[in-house]
Amino acid sequence: MMMKQIQASIVLLLTPVFMVALAQQPDPPGQVEQSADAVNKAYLFAHMTHRDYGKLYYSVSTDGLHWHALNRKKRVFDEYRGHPDICKGHDGRYYIAGNTSDSSPDINIWVSADLIDWQMYSTYTPNLKSTPEYTQALQRIGAPKLYFDAPSQQYILTWHTPHKEGTKEDPERYWASQRTLYVLSKDLKSFSDHPTKLFDWDMGTIDVFIRKVGRNYYAVIKDETYPTLYWPTGKTIRISRAPALTGPYSEPLAPISPNFREAPMLIPSPDNQVWYMYYEQYPGVSYGLSIADKLEGPWYQASGYTFHSTWDKYGLPASVRHGCMITISKAEYDALVNKFGIDNE
Repeated sequence: MMMKQIQASIVLLLTPVFMVALAQQPDPPGQVEQSADAVNKAYLFAHMTHRDYGKLYYSVSTDGLHWHALNRKKRVFDEYRGHPDICKGHDGRYYIAGNTSDSSPDINIWVSADLIDWQMYSTYTPNLKSTPEYTQALQRIGAPKLYFDAPSQQYILTWHTPHKEGTKEDPERYWASQRTLYVLSKDLKSFSDHPTKLFDWDMGTIDVFIRKVGRNYYAVIKDETYPTLYWPTGKTIRISRAPALTGPYSEPLAPISPNFREAPMLIPSPDNQVWYMYYEQYPGVSYGLSIADKLEGPWYQASGYTFHSTWDKYGLPASVRHGCMITISKAEYDALVNKFGIDNE
């Protein structure tokens, strides 16, 4: 009798532990049961890698959550240099912006009809010191990004430029001094007379890109102030909103990500009802994913990079770094896979 009581007590003690072990986060919203029901049928992730920083690689997905490398994890276009950012333009072709380094004076733009073959399209050399109220700008151009605004039929090209050098005692002042600049263009051949600061507020920002959703424009930013007790939002991904392409943009909303995250990327879910925001935990440690049904939030973080298949709700190839994610058609997806081959591991 005593042995049975002991056995029963052991079962009672172990049951809660077993139940906790089975607990897991629900699957992310926005998915569809059959691919035919998807509004967004496929996605392209154009990125660099940890070992080959600044070069162009591709990964693809059909659900926006599970990504697979193309081309046996080799470059897809040797001439490209930069932080990949692709937009679909006024003529239905794709444009990608880049630069050889932050100290290069030029922003280079390539064009492609199919995301496979790229040709040089134009080069823009901004006069940084001609920026109004920013004549102290240093000769640095970080992470140029493109967005085509269909209502106004013009492109906005954004990048970040600092105005203070770092010091041995305070290397972070270089990053805190980054400001987001932009120019406009109708054809990516001719541009605004001078760069302009995108935001009125005085705060370090990098990796900024713009999207129009509904009647509003949204700037997704990295808050580039160092996190402290007095600036807890530092090094996080945040969003600002504006009634027009060039603003005025509201002060950034609450952080979407934890601290020390950068290089955000935004895609709509397959059913087009939910937003997936990816961001990198640097330097190249992992990627996080936050989810919301509207850009104002609230956002929650999905589980990933635990290396437990029942717990991970998304996955990316190892060692991927900064880039952009865009929706593509199933035909474009098939053409990319047929051209480069896909790694299904």
